[in-house]
Amino acid sequence: MRARSMTFAMSSAREKTIILYFFAKIGKLKKEDEEEEAPMKIVTTEQWDEALWRQAYRIYDESFPKEGRKPESIIRRMFDKRMCELHVAFDGETAAAMALTGTMPRDRVLLIDYLAVAAAKRGRGVGRELLDYMCEWARTAKKLDGIVIEIEADPTETNRRRSRFWERYGFTPADYVHRYIWVPEPYRALSLPLRPDAALPSDGESLFRIITRFHEKAYRGR
Repeated sequence: MRARSMTFAMSSAREKTIILYFFAKIGKLKKEDEEEEAPMKIVTTEQWDEALWRQAYRIYDESFPKEGRKPESIIRRMFDKRMCELHVAFDGETAAAMALTGTMPRDRVLLIDYLAVAAAKRGRGVGRELLDYMCEWARTAKKLDGIVIEIEADPTETNRRRSRFWERYGFTPADYVHRYIWVPEPYRALSLPLRPDAALPSDGESLFRIITRFHEKAYRGR
C-alpha cells in the first residue's frame, strides 16, 4: 500500500508552478507502529529555473550522451516558448531523478522527452515513483488523455531493458519503427492512456506525428 499527499502551490509573481508530491512507502503493515520511510519531494516548474536545472543537469549529463540529447540552449528556448516542464525528484536535499516533458494541448498528450534516475539511486523504484507522479499530474493538473514516449528500437539488450521498464508500467509499444533524418538510430513510440475514454492514438505513425511536431517546435527559431 502506498500513501500519497499532494500539495499544489502557485507563485503568481514568478509565474511558476511548484508541485510538491510526497510518497510514503508503507509496505506490509506487520506492526501498528511500523515507521514510514522518508517522503520523496518532487518539484515541477513550467518556466526556466536556473537553480533547479543545475540540480537536474547532473543527472541529465551522466545519463544521456551529448550527441543524443538536446543542448541547454534549446531547452532554455523551449521554456521561453512555454512548451515544456521540468520535474525533479529529491531524496532529502539531493536530486534523485529528473524528467523533461512537453504538454501537447491539441493532442491532449504529455510527451516525456527525457527521464533519468541518478546512478546512485537506480534500482530503488525512484523512476517509477516519478512516473506515478507525472501520470497523476498530467491527468489532474493538465487534464490530458495520455502519455507518449519514444525509445531507441535497435535490438540491443539495453534497449530491450528500457522497453521492459515502460511495458511493465503499462505502456504499449507500437509496431511502427520511425527513422529520423537527423539521427541514425530507429525509434519506437509507446503510449499510456490516462483515462478509460482517452482519445489517444495507438498506431505508431500517428504517435510520431505528435512527437515530430514537438521536436520541430523545439528546434525552430522563435
